[in-house]
Amino acid sequence: MNLIEIKQLARDRGLVPGKMRKMELIHGLQAQEGNPQCYVTNYSQDCGQPNCLWRADCK
Repeated sequence: MNLIEIKQLARDRGLVPGKMRKMELIHGLQAQEGNPQCYVTNYSQDCGQPNCLWRADCK
């Protein structure tokens, strides 16, 4: 998912993306979903969320 799509998703979910970076947006969306904010962190490989929307892009 590219940045434009992520910003639109954030807007659709009531977040104001402004000048937020991709990682900040995804962390905000993860928090809103009640999930750990593990995107691109040391925890991401062990997060236990195999159906995560961001899994394919996570490192």
